[in-house]
Amino acid sequence: MIIAVDGPTASGKGTIAKALAAHFHLPHLDTGLLYRAVGHQCALSGGDPDDPEDALAACTFAPELLSDPELRSEATGGLASRVSIHPAVRQALFERQRSFATQPGGAVLDGRDIGTVIAPEAEAKLFVVASVEARAQRRFLEMQAHGRDASLEEIAADLAARDARDKGRKDAPLAAAADALLIDTSTLKREEAIAAAIAAVDALVQSA
Repeated sequence: MIIAVDGPTASGKGTIAKALAAHFHLPHLDTGLLYRAVGHQCALSGGDPDDPEDALAACTFAPELLSDPELRSEATGGLASRVSIHPAVRQALFERQRSFATQPGGAVLDGRDIGTVIAPEAEAKLFVVASVEARAQRRFLEMQAHGRDASLEEIAADLAARDARDKGRKDAPLAAAADALLIDTSTLKREEAIAAAIAAVDALVQSA
């Protein structure tokens, strides 16, 4: 079984995807981490994330970069959004994601185009959303917990800018698959969001 979990930054899709993987005993891939690695590698190399050639060159990042905690920073998230608009970058990472999705037994993948591009044949597709205000508050608390400075206003502005880039890019824009179930986590606690997602996947599989 392939489970596709899509949605914007800080909507809770990563938490939900990990929980689904544990519940259904499936491997999990955070595809956004691949783009964060490309963005971070581009910066490390002194490249311009808005330049298609520099961004593509960064796709050859070393595997160990995926464990770098800096990939979870707000700055790297912004770089990931910028490099992800380049079609060549998306194509370079497509096969890696596709291979993971189609492994024997299935998998859970979360990102922005899993249900529309990477695994359109997924048995269960979820599109996780939340208001910019709710997402900014979550990210703000998360950064405070890690001792990182950032204002709530700056985080909200950055999230809105990322949403605009992700939805507006020509290649594989952020969008819900026609057959995806929408889960709005704006007012849900972590446990409530996970329970809603498990129930949604169960319903989708039973109706297939």
